[in-house]
Amino acid sequence: MTLVALALSAAVKARALELGFDRVAIGPAGPPEHGAQLEEWLDAGYAGTMRYLDRGRADRLDPARLLPGCRAVVAVAVSYNLKDGATPPSSDWRPVSRYARGRDYHDIMRPRLVELGDFIRAAAGAGVTSRAAVDSSAVLERDLAARAGLGWIGKNTNLLTPSLGSYFFIGVVLTTAAPAFDHRQPDRCGTCTACLDACPTRAFVGPYVLDARRCISYLTIEHRGDIPGELCDGLGEWLFGCDVCQDVCPWNRKAEPAREPALRPSGSFGPLESLFELDRDAFHARFRGTALARTKRAGLLRNAAIVLANRGERRAVGALSRALDDEDAGVRRAAAWALEKLGAGGATAS
Repeated sequence: MTLVALALSAAVKARALELGFDRVAIGPAGPPEHGAQLEEWLDAGYAGTMRYLDRGRADRLDPARLLPGCRAVVAVAVSYNLKDGATPPSSDWRPVSRYARGRDYHDIMRPRLVELGDFIRAAAGAGVTSRAAVDSSAVLERDLAARAGLGWIGKNTNLLTPSLGSYFFIGVVLTTAAPAFDHRQPDRCGTCTACLDACPTRAFVGPYVLDARRCISYLTIEHRGDIPGELCDGLGEWLFGCDVCQDVCPWNRKAEPAREPALRPSGSFGPLESLFELDRDAFHARFRGTALARTKRAGLLRNAAIVLANRGERRAVGALSRALDDEDAGVRRAAAWALEKLGAGGATAS
């Protein structure tokens, strides 16, 4: 390890913190260590309908396919650990996963990662190239971040650190520069299985293996079409995403609070039945620039119908009855299911 590499590493870390990242670690950019497990996971069908994961399989197995000649990974973290007390009582954001209550994290992290990559190129000298990646790129960012020493992958498949818990976003910069590497962190989960035991839909095949097809986050965000009836009750009150396996994690009990103001929710979310009043244009206007836009109008209204039924919200019968005529067949079917559960059935969705 040369003095030049150490100096470059120190400069990159200092710049990353200046840009607003909460943690930074640097490691090698070779093929991820758990590439074989990724292939087994995909082949087992655990990705559900997330076919883009399979299409990008080769890229995820070798970062050099995204950046030829890359030698290092700069992994960064931004905490989204906003305590419930930081949310105005009038805004019922509880059914929305913590990470999605403010601005879309891609819009926050990507420009900073690009700027960090530019800094690396300038600091490392001529001929150096870099490429920024958030989770929308074909990179196994958790695997690479763990090898860099940003944290360790817990039994719930999230990256964990002693100080931030798991409530943080991950970003990486691939680079052909050669900074000094950090030491990786040991797995500190021990014998704890709190995350596995708490999952409402029993989505964990075992420690470190998640069957996305049963995961509430997958079902409410990525899955298109009807949610299997046997899993609807397990969704509980989760409209978008799920934090259960993180909320029970001991490492999150004293996790540092988030500092990024753009991740704070703005205004009131409002009653869920009001979502059925949104047409496509109104939906996009309301959720543009947030992570909730990913599930699209049909997905969010489908989820809302299930949550209202699980809550036993009789006051929503009117909105759900009107939703039987919604333009989307999936919304109509979810509304019919919800009305049946609320004991207000009789009408059927076409």
